[in-house]
Amino acid sequence: MPDKPNAPPRAWQRMLSGRRLDLLDPSPFDVEIEDIAHGLARVARWNGQTVGEHAFSVAQHSLLVLDIARQMDAGLDDEGALIVLLHDAPEYVIGDMISPFKAIIGDRYKAIEKRILSAIHLRFGLPAEPPSRVVKLAKRADQTAAFLEATRLAGFEEPEARKFFGRPNGLGSLDRFDVTPLPTADAENRFLETFFQLEKV
Repeated sequence: MPDKPNAPPRAWQRMLSGRRLDLLDPSPFDVEIEDIAHGLARVARWNGQTVGEHAFSVAQHSLLVLDIARQMDAGLDDEGALIVLLHDAPEYVIGDMISPFKAIIGDRYKAIEKRILSAIHLRFGLPAEPPSRVVKLAKRADQTAAFLEATRLAGFEEPEARKFFGRPNGLGSLDRFDVTPLPTADAENRFLETFFQLEKV
């Protein structure tokens, strides 16, 4: 039966695990890593405007960002690596909005995203407010990943990609980073395998 006319709109998403995550008041108890991996493996980066047989998923992007972060900081510990891996985890429920659309929506989107990420961190024993060093590292690695994806998958010329995402520095050859889009199941499984290697609960 549909909601009553004056009832507030539904603000929760039902997951395949059976959990219901409230976007306005997310609880760590409603967060499951299997739901995150499943969702992120099915969310396309660049709104799907990429070359290849498969979409380049947020799950695969997250693995790429972690790989780059480890190259940038060889001393990154498992907790820091887990924070980096989960940097886009809220997108399993709110999707991957491209940067121009985020700029249009503004602070409300950012506030919802931050609340969900905090709940995810708490669920897995991570600080709700991660260390600034790790946040900055994740951002740098994320920008380098965006540069690679833009130039190899999304049709950007290098000068244009440098303008929007910066020039990758301090990594030597970028050829070591593979951005070949994976099938959905492979991206999901690799994300889960990496998570369980890092997670210590």
